[in-house]
Amino acid sequence: MSTTPKSLYRDEGIVLRTQKLGEADRIVTVLTRRHGKVRAVAKGVRRTKSKFGSRLEPFSHVDLQFYTGRTLDIVNQAESIRSYGNDVVDDYPSYTAGTAVLETADRLTSEEKEPSLRLFLLVVGALRALADRTHPAGLVLDAFLLRAMSVAGWEPALSDCARCAEPGPHRHFSVPAGGSVCPACRPTGSAMPNPVTIELLDALLTGDWDRAEAAQTTNRREGSGLVAALLQWHLERGLRSLPLVDRSEQAAARREASVQL
Repeated sequence: MSTTPKSLYRDEGIVLRTQKLGEADRIVTVLTRRHGKVRAVAKGVRRTKSKFGSRLEPFSHVDLQFYTGRTLDIVNQAESIRSYGNDVVDDYPSYTAGTAVLETADRLTSEEKEPSLRLFLLVVGALRALADRTHPAGLVLDAFLLRAMSVAGWEPALSDCARCAEPGPHRHFSVPAGGSVCPACRPTGSAMPNPVTIELLDALLTGDWDRAEAAQTTNRREGSGLVAALLQWHLERGLRSLPLVDRSEQAAARREASVQL
């Protein structure tokens, strides 16, 4: 009796998270280049003799072959492209920022196998910057979050009014409104961030790293607060990883201040 062959497909992706399944298997959640988010079973990866267990850890950039299962796909092959884990985990600010990057990517791709090429490229770029220490970890995270929100259709208004498009810049900022707001549209309770902070967010969104890295610690902290508030407003619930990032950034600022003293 003949059987229909299982459908095979191949893609590269970033491992976002894993969870145990049974005694030896894992479910891996991968953000892929062409197939969006894929949840698949990696059989036997928790055994010490597994051929590719270590390649399927969070922060890993891998080339995978899947075959289609009834409920979850199955990982058939796994080849490492680059593991960012060791370099990211060695530095606590980079690790906490990287964890927030992975959690955000997972949350922004709720529909499985919906193509998310731009988000995939943003995740790869952020992990590479964190692993290589290209820029301060907090700035890398905020740049990623701003650009990821833009990809999701939630780009904040940083100059013109978010409600009526009145040309700016404007002094008030409303998270529920989506960014800067003019006096006529300003909701009650709108914030008044430092204009330099808004310039910092614009620099992170557009990739002007010289301008971003010139920002003072107070502006970076204020900017991080606005970015986190915007993201969590759109997601409608908080990210578990963001409070950890906030604390590590504050600790870094205190260390920097103590060195200067």
